[in-house]
Amino acid sequence: MFKQLLGKFSKDLGIDLGTTNTLVYSQEKGIVINEPSVVAMNSRTGQILAVGRDARNMIDKTPPHISTVRPLVKGVISDFEVTEKMLKHFIDVVHSETFTFVPRPRVVVGVPLEITEVERKAVEDAVLSAGAREVFLVEAPMAAAIGGRLPVMESVGSMLVDLGGGTTEIAAVSLGGVVTWKSLTIAGEELNKNIVQYARDTFNLLIGDKVAEEIKIKIGSAATLSEPLVIPMRGRDLISGLPREIVVNDTQIREAMSRSIKFIIDNIKATLEVTPPELVADIYERGLILVGGGALLTNLDEAIAKEIQIPVRIADDPLACVARGTGALLDNPALLRDLALPSATDDRRSFLSKI
Repeated sequence: MFKQLLGKFSKDLGIDLGTTNTLVYSQEKGIVINEPSVVAMNSRTGQILAVGRDARNMIDKTPPHISTVRPLVKGVISDFEVTEKMLKHFIDVVHSETFTFVPRPRVVVGVPLEITEVERKAVEDAVLSAGAREVFLVEAPMAAAIGGRLPVMESVGSMLVDLGGGTTEIAAVSLGGVVTWKSLTIAGEELNKNIVQYARDTFNLLIGDKVAEEIKIKIGSAATLSEPLVIPMRGRDLISGLPREIVVNDTQIREAMSRSIKFIIDNIKATLEVTPPELVADIYERGLILVGGGALLTNLDEAIAKEIQIPVRIADDPLACVARGTGALLDNPALLRDLALPSATDDRRSFLSKI
């Protein structure tokens, strides 16, 4: 009863709990938080020093007693306590302008397709411990399809590729469910590692993940660019041990990432091969949609379209599709009931039976 009373003064939230970024959708304001999934902690006191961008800026720059933690790996929780504290911080930030001293929102969270029952329980417990009164889990590709305005409840086949930081999920959806799918651990972070390894092997230069990501964003591409691009690459020379800068071009960075991009495209083909022919006919007509931060890689849509011979488009604001989809489910309890994954929480079961 007390939780329900507090809930009246809380803002229900949709959360895309990603390996690289966490996005929070508020029913009133839309996307209110888009922060890296990083937490900086003082190991001596257990105190949280920073969350999100401030914590990300501390990576590899901290003294021994301060650690920067990424509590999610490959889309699932690897550090329960840190995830709980990060979520509590985000929930408190959203409610900072309200009069609610103890926010108790309903929360919808997008989770990977390959998540196990134990991992689902960990997400539920973390969100409830962070202050939610009810938590609902939905498959991230379904949430992304809703956020991308695809007709997920109709007897029409749609295909989307969600390129996140830790996982790439390829899914054909129809009639409110995922028909065929593949989940890959090759995603945005792997592309960063490809660039780090290329710099090491080709130039004997050791660079950090942040430098690699910046290079990927600025000049990275999946197909040849109309105009060549160059960027300085700074790191430590592995031979002399001294700082060094070289200039790299888009062709070199494309070569560094080519194997991972080919692996993703090959798995899109493999998913199409096992998709029922009626759905393939719909997908051929409607095209394939890219969502997630990786969709912003220059010319990735062109590279995929060339290989699979199907039109490919990028969703509007692809990074926010999952968060927008979870927010749309908050406004549609009947659809939420149909799409929510089974839960071990008794309160959730009783709520679903009423809607």
